[in-house]
Amino acid sequence: VQLVESGGGLVQAGGSLSLSCAASGRQFSDYAMGWFRQATGKERKFVASTSWRGDNTYYADSVKGRFTISRGHAKNTVYLQMNNLKPEDTAIYYCAARPGYYNGRDFGEDDFWGQGTQVTVSS
Repeated sequence: VQLVESGGGLVQAGGSLSLSCAASGRQFSDYAMGWFRQATGKERKFVASTSWRGDNTYYADSVKGRFTISRGHAKNTVYLQMNNLKPEDTAIYYCAARPGYYNGRDFGEDDFWGQGTQVTVSS
């Protein structure tokens, strides 16, 4: 199983970025998928998640109204559209996948994780 993130980069405050995560190695139609981020020197934190069916989404309060999570039609891809970015959004963004028809925001070390993509927002 492999999760590969892409789309990170450097953007000015107020700008937008779109992250993608492509999952491979098995069928992910019954997996919940999510995004987490880790700023330098801080713990990894939840950003957003979508249920296995894609009909429920969850967001951290800090990104609500600015970020949108969605799944591709084949369910093996998850996207994170980030608008109105702020310097405090600067972090490494990780994609995660949790099996078992999960619906929520809890992803643990036993779940699948990508290697991360850097997002830097300049002021």
